[in-house]
Amino acid sequence: MAKESLCLRVPRTSGEKAIAWTRTLGIFDQILEILKENGSICVPVTRKPSGDEVAALKAQVPEFQLAMRVFQEKERREKTLAEALETRLSPHLLASLPRALDIVGDIAIVEIPRELEPHKHAVGEAILRTHGNLRVVLAKAGAVSGTYRLRELDFLAGERRTATVHKEYGASFYVDVAKAYFSPRLSHEHQRVASLVRKGETVVDLFAGVGPFAVLIAKKDPDAKVYAIDINAEAVELLKQNIRFNRVENRAQAILGDARQVVSEKLAGAADRVIMNLPEKAGEFVDVACNALKPAGGTVHFYGFIRLPETLDALKQRFSEAVEEAGRKVADFTYAKAVRATAPYEWQAVLDAGVR
Repeated sequence: MAKESLCLRVPRTSGEKAIAWTRTLGIFDQILEILKENGSICVPVTRKPSGDEVAALKAQVPEFQLAMRVFQEKERREKTLAEALETRLSPHLLASLPRALDIVGDIAIVEIPRELEPHKHAVGEAILRTHGNLRVVLAKAGAVSGTYRLRELDFLAGERRTATVHKEYGASFYVDVAKAYFSPRLSHEHQRVASLVRKGETVVDLFAGVGPFAVLIAKKDPDAKVYAIDINAEAVELLKQNIRFNRVENRAQAILGDARQVVSEKLAGAADRVIMNLPEKAGEFVDVACNALKPAGGTVHFYGFIRLPETLDALKQRFSEAVEEAGRKVADFTYAKAVRATAPYEWQAVLDAGVR
């Protein structure tokens, strides 16, 4: 059914931000389909934003316009997994349904509790019914492990594939979740770090994967120079595609190899900023990051794990000691935060450190 509604009309490149901010403000109309027209996206809203809301929107999406358009209503779907499965599962099994999904492009990756294992395909089908934007549902079949940080995945429902296109903050990434590590839960971190890069900096990403940090940085700053390293050949092929697809070939370079060897041979003393997103082993490469920094120093974004009763201060101490062993010194920590839970009583944390 068609319905006329007020909307925010924005350039397609700003569509993701507009949707996110209308959701934040509580005015996104979830009943209507988003409309695409002439290089723009029309995001339906439930009411006219207030003066303060308009100011907040303009700060994020300066080009938006308020307009009236005719939208199609979405096909009705069950609102929750429990609603979709209430006739198939007992109440105690409904209580065990997963409450979070990792969504990469149009692929959902879910953790299935042991008691739901016999019903996992029904759960997968229900996820597709409750999320109209998804086409594939996979289940975690093991922990992230190995040099390439991969995990086993089981097919549950939808199209039988593991490759997709994932979008973040105006950038698009070819991702194959079976061949290269990628975490949508770090979306905010990708954007946060990219926003900190100053004009003309040289950035070395030691464990780049498919390039979520590197590509966003290169898109943001046309004067940046980004060296993106990874040891996984499959990841580097995807990284090269992403560099081309986002048109940043002139400022982002994909390098296949071990970060220690690449920095030693090609990038010693080159970087204003180093990214170390390999929490399992980043502590073993602090000396590599120090070697990559310019003689005067720079910034290191270090990602590691903290497990209770350990604290962020303990992680800072470990990092500082490793920097001193490498012949440098931490001048200050400008940011330190647990960014996501990875297991019971375990978090991935980030330290932004000024190193001299």
